[in-house]
Amino acid sequence: MESSRNEGNKRCEFNNLDHRTDLNGADRLIVRRGQPFSISLYLRSGSYQPGVSTLDCVAETGPQPSEQYGTRASFGLSANIDTSRWSAAVLSPPGDMVALSICSAPDAPIGRYTLTLGQAGRIEFILLFNPWCSADVVYMDSEANLAEYVLAQDGIIFQGDYRYPVPIPWNFGQFESGILDICLKLLDMNPKCLRNPGKDCSGRRNPIYVSRVLSAMVNCNDDKGVLWGRWPENDEGYKGGVNPLLWKGSVEILRNWEKQACAPVRFGQCWVFAAVCCSVSRALGIPCRVITNYLSAHDTNNNLVIERRIDENGDLIRNYHCWVESWMTRPDLKPGFDGWQASDPTPQEKSENIYCCGPVPVRAIKDGELTFKYDAPFVFAEVNADVITFMKKKDGSTSEVMNTTAVGQKISTKRVGSDDREDITHLYKYPEGSNEERETFKKANHQNKLLHQQGDHGLHLTIKVSSDMRKGCDFDVFAVVTNNTQSEKKCRLVFGSCALSYNGFLGGSCGFKDLLNVELPPGAGGSVPLRLNYSKYGSQLTEHNLIRLAAVLFDYATNEATLATRNIVLENPQIIVRILGEPKENRKLAAEITLKNPLPEPLEACCFSIEGANLTGGNSISERLASTVGPGEDAKAKVYFTPTRSGLRKLVVNFDSDKLCNVKGYRNVIIGK
Repeated sequence: MESSRNEGNKRCEFNNLDHRTDLNGADRLIVRRGQPFSISLYLRSGSYQPGVSTLDCVAETGPQPSEQYGTRASFGLSANIDTSRWSAAVLSPPGDMVALSICSAPDAPIGRYTLTLGQAGRIEFILLFNPWCSADVVYMDSEANLAEYVLAQDGIIFQGDYRYPVPIPWNFGQFESGILDICLKLLDMNPKCLRNPGKDCSGRRNPIYVSRVLSAMVNCNDDKGVLWGRWPENDEGYKGGVNPLLWKGSVEILRNWEKQACAPVRFGQCWVFAAVCCSVSRALGIPCRVITNYLSAHDTNNNLVIERRIDENGDLIRNYHCWVESWMTRPDLKPGFDGWQASDPTPQEKSENIYCCGPVPVRAIKDGELTFKYDAPFVFAEVNADVITFMKKKDGSTSEVMNTTAVGQKISTKRVGSDDREDITHLYKYPEGSNEERETFKKANHQNKLLHQQGDHGLHLTIKVSSDMRKGCDFDVFAVVTNNTQSEKKCRLVFGSCALSYNGFLGGSCGFKDLLNVELPPGAGGSVPLRLNYSKYGSQLTEHNLIRLAAVLFDYATNEATLATRNIVLENPQIIVRILGEPKENRKLAAEITLKNPLPEPLEACCFSIEGANLTGGNSISERLASTVGPGEDAKAKVYFTPTRSGLRKLVVNFDSDKLCNVKGYRNVIIGK
């Protein structure tokens, strides 16, 4: 057959809608593997005759197409489509226009393709993973889950503290203009592709391989990756880049990376690395979600024990850490470990000589299967390691301190179909103290967990807090001491507080108290207040609004010490968003945004900014306030935007000023046609 046109009619709008890629637009063909799509060929001479006319089809991807690598497939016309392999069939009756149905193999490499149709012409298209196809290894059988983990362009990432999780809105924006092309470029720029493009393109049939590449390429530690990590534990701060808390979505980050000729975007921290990785995974068709692990450990020597040394200020441990989970089967492992796989794109430790981590089955972490690929011991430690605290005394010696720090608390993700938090700790850990937990620790050789027993010194120490802890207010926190022994105790109580970043870095003091003579009768107890004044803590706070509380109780009789720590999150003021006008496609709207100044001092250089998938074109739109906002006064602005698609959309809002920074809010908006 010979076409009258150089390229067949690709029916992009119909095919993209059928393949659920229509949010990428209808200007080119984007399809998912293992699912038929249709094209039309207009014949230059003669007509198609069943059983007589033939058509040799060749599908190729990558710079070095090869049937050996699976990046080249040759096939002809069949009576019917075979969805288990590359195949083609005629849909139309005999005539000078031929409608063809084409189907890719469900394990074909993803990427850019050229399909040659004999002498009839050629077409170009993009092939993605297909979680709607039961033969694809990323298949997910729940439409609600697919809507959340593949199609949703916005979501919630949890920060704060395990006692007070703080939801932060994020614009994943995987279908915004140009993002899919950037995601494919990200694959092309990975070192494995640059060394051996044929083998790398072949590996793109496998989501395990692709997820591992993304884990490495989202950070820039040993490649031309997307993000430069910066944790301001020195004087450099964020000079020359963007404070990670100012990012509202992945779109600007990915676009900046491409505009900068693949130079890393400055700067990222764990939730930014995870969110960008989630955006790219969803764009390529891999179901993905962002995970927050509170009180996350970093085991550098693989012994599942985190050793901390303190004086009077408390121990160091990451307040939370974020990674991603991707959904896929694991044919490389024994049965029972399909489903969610954990990957961590934040550069922490090297795996196979590069900074990446995972994917490892979440079930393997729960069951203590630490020999499973990839990086199971590191992820297991993040949620299970023991924390042993040693106190350095004035004479230079150290002694172990009683400490009840529990690693891996309230492991969280956004609930399907709502903005609520879903606690998934049970997917990573068995109930504490259960027989299953003990068997897991035996299997993981977690000897410290099995054998280390803390003695009961009879003195109990906890920290309690006030219910109203808002930024700008003065409030009390309390060290609660109880003597459970039969004799009187004379003790020293040191109660301190300091600013804290999310990854455990301690800042300046926010308040301190040292009581040298605390007398506790048998069976008695009491609480000791510590006043935290804004005049003291306000200048010390990091952008995370975290304060570490630490109390140490010294028993003069036994020379033993008990430690209690607690992190608190100071609430930011609420951002109120009103939508002015009827929300419809391609109609200009205004967001009226209001925030009340909670501080006892004026705010200057105030700025509101908004961003939202299919609302702001993937851009951040800002409005600066001309005047100062006094204590208790409202900061108010109107920011205009034009929605481009109907449906439920999330408008992400950020407020920034000289003294009140990175306050986030959002408003869900239903856009009509």
